[in-house]
Amino acid sequence: MKYKLEYKYRVKKDEVYFTSDWMDQSTAITIGEDMERGKKGLDLSFYDENGTEWNLKELIKLYAEVEEEPHDFIVYFDGGYRKETNTAGLGVILYFSQGKKKYRVRANELFHDMETNNEAEYAAFYHALNLLEELEVKGVTCEFKGDSQVVLNQLSGEWPCYEESLNKWLDRIEQKLTEMKINAKYTPIGRNENKEADKLATQALEEKRIYSKMQII
Repeated sequence: MKYKLEYKYRVKKDEVYFTSDWMDQSTAITIGEDMERGKKGLDLSFYDENGTEWNLKELIKLYAEVEEEPHDFIVYFDGGYRKETNTAGLGVILYFSQGKKKYRVRANELFHDMETNNEAEYAAFYHALNLLEELEVKGVTCEFKGDSQVVLNQLSGEWPCYEESLNKWLDRIEQKLTEMKINAKYTPIGRNENKEADKLATQALEEKRIYSKMQII
């Protein structure tokens, strides 16, 4: 979850209001504490991406509560489609923080009875949500990155979805996002930036199953 800081700065008899850029929680707390020590700002308020307002004391308490829970998720996904067998290879990479450590989960899956490459991409996104559910993720912000403009723009509401088969996936995904209370951010990326997820999808089509979780820092 990202936060921004709003405060007013007093210069003689004048007061000027400032709003910061978005930043992670620990950075927001560090800046807030520094401003309070130096009395550089008045009426400090913090806002998260859901629009909830926090004061510094509340934000510090929240940080202590969630620090040991998985957070700051970045999710890469990709779906590969094989027309000859109507199968899809799904590749997913999860990056997240927990405590002072960072982790990476790499996983793939083979799906049958797929009709199009777009359907394979939707299935890969749904597989990512299943992995998050296995980690008991709830009420967090997740940034989803993929090279499927169709899937990400339809999920964000930028593009309409007219195909019945894709609408079914769209409904399932939106329902699961709601149930898990995930604040989803969608970021389209180029294929070169999605090579790892693409490789996992290809390996799934070759019936090479992969699941690994490792600490990266």
